[in-house]
Amino acid sequence: MIRVMIVDDQTLVREGVSSLLSLDPSIDVCACVGNGQEAIARYQAGDIDVLLLDIQMPEVDGIATLKTLRQNHADVRALMLTTFDDHELLMSAMRAGALGYLLKDVSLEVLVAAITQVAKGERYVQAGLTERLLQQCATANSIAQSPAVDLSAREIQVLQLVAAGCSNRQIAEALHKSEGTVKNQVSTILSKLHTRDRTRAVLKAIELGLVKPQSW
Repeated sequence: MIRVMIVDDQTLVREGVSSLLSLDPSIDVCACVGNGQEAIARYQAGDIDVLLLDIQMPEVDGIATLKTLRQNHADVRALMLTTFDDHELLMSAMRAGALGYLLKDVSLEVLVAAITQVAKGERYVQAGLTERLLQQCATANSIAQSPAVDLSAREIQVLQLVAAGCSNRQIAEALHKSEGTVKNQVSTILSKLHTRDRTRAVLKAIELGLVKPQSW
């Protein structure tokens, strides 16, 4: 059973999400708190698997709460649940260490799937948000390609989504490709960058100017 703490300043939202999650036998909502300070204090008990965090809260918002928690709990697994469909907020949440990002209008099925994936330490970004993230990458300032690395335009798109924390499945959905095709593209990117894993590939891409630091 996955132990979840809900953090939201709106009582109605906390109670509503808690009631929904109680319908799934794999989820145990063991705490509901109304602000970041309460969340930080409650997390110290050590019985939380996934933190379900609202982004916009008074005093200490969700992103600041997560940053504070990660100072002493680097392995905290947080899923941001918000009403804001905002690329910059999504990127800020990911940079702060969030593993997932969902809008509050998602179905129970999607919410449970996201919690389950985040509990495993895997990323989960809502499909529609991933597509808009791709559009942001495509329309952002053009990135000068390093003469030392021969990456195609599509490979740079894939690399940008990898940098945003998207899984192969999410990248495949955004690019309308098969997951196998994306897996092969990622392997090709790692080979061209002479790196062993995705994290090192993104760090090298930032160093080469292929990915902007604010997208990491």
